[in-house]
Amino acid sequence: MTAPTTFPATALPSAARIAQVLIAAIFLLLGGWALLAPANVIDLAIAQPFRDEGFLARFAVACFGAQAVLFGLMALAVRWSARGFLVFALLLLPFFGFNYWFHYEVPVLTSIGMLDFAGNVVMLACALVGWRSARIAERRA
Repeated sequence: MTAPTTFPATALPSAARIAQVLIAAIFLLLGGWALLAPANVIDLAIAQPFRDEGFLARFAVACFGAQAVLFGLMALAVRWSARGFLVFALLLLPFFGFNYWFHYEVPVLTSIGMLDFAGNVVMLACALVGWRSARIAERRA
């Protein structure tokens, strides 16, 4: 029996890269859902009084999904710096206000629609982990 092979630490993905991939995955999953099944997103994520099942509503949700997928693919294609993670984290903050307003004040989003909020929480945590990891790596370089 042979001993297990060990890999140098440099062969493993950094916490920043893992955080970046997780951010991209959220955009790809939720955006892909909106792009490929906009009527399903409307049915599940939008409260009945605000639901519009017409062509333009489905088209708008699909366009929103396409842009999210585009960003998810770009997030996979580029390597973010510490500054990139920090800027992303800061730019994400207003979306928490959006989630609060359109779930509690004007109840447009259903509980399933609040998957957006859950995604934002995970992405914010990933952005902060990525920022810290990238900052450490940049200081070493």
